[in-house]
Amino acid sequence: MKCHEVDYTIIGDDLQTVEVELDPGETVVAEAGAMNWMDDGITFEAKMGDGSAANEGLMGKLFSAGKRALTGESLFMTHFTNQGGGKRSVTFGAPYPGKIVPLDMAQCGGEMFCQKDAFLCAAKGTSIGIAFTKRFGAGFFGGEGFILQRLQGDGMAFLHAGGTIVEKKLNQDVIKVDTGCIVGFTPGIDYNIERVGLKSAFFGGEGLFLATLRGTGTVYLQSLPFSRLADRIIAHAPRQAGGERQGEGSVLGAVGDLLGGR
Repeated sequence: MKCHEVDYTIIGDDLQTVEVELDPGETVVAEAGAMNWMDDGITFEAKMGDGSAANEGLMGKLFSAGKRALTGESLFMTHFTNQGGGKRSVTFGAPYPGKIVPLDMAQCGGEMFCQKDAFLCAAKGTSIGIAFTKRFGAGFFGGEGFILQRLQGDGMAFLHAGGTIVEKKLNQDVIKVDTGCIVGFTPGIDYNIERVGLKSAFFGGEGLFLATLRGTGTVYLQSLPFSRLADRIIAHAPRQAGGERQGEGSVLGAVGDLLGGR
């Protein structure tokens, strides 16, 4: 295999972590700040780029880092390497409640497109780049911008998403999805945005546009996009934080706010 061949264990149910087991000399690449804990003997280093290109020069690393900047991610990725004499483990966690999706890239055709914040970690050798949406409407109205992350390789990669993860297999099928609920899809899937009726949009609360996925391949969906969770938290936060706290505080909560309470 071109990628390092790592073993893994998914720990937990709703607030999952992934424990990646490394043989001596093996490396896993992760987003900055994703590591939870690791065994003694594992060293880590922040580097520009994912390390998938052997002997990549400075300009190549800068170009790779620039592409990541377009997705809003850190310019640097953290490389965790087992420098010990036996197997060692390092554990990564998602930044918000949800599930972790293990992907065997060799079984995904060597390529996967995903939302720009879905990538968690991957075996060294996996290329983490960007892909522009093919259609103007998909980028402009899709809620996730023109840019998707593109993962390429033949090893293990791990995505994270909010709520429950649903894997759907399409065989020349069509599925319509809220744009924020898409986690990732394989290259055989065509991604576009279609407008719904104005009445349904204004009175149904579903927005003006839905994503339409059609073709043959695999689609991963999430039940609770982080943007939806964040909107609900802000709406129920105290007014000092820009919210409109509802429910549990009732009248006494409002009085407490006036007196400087929380």
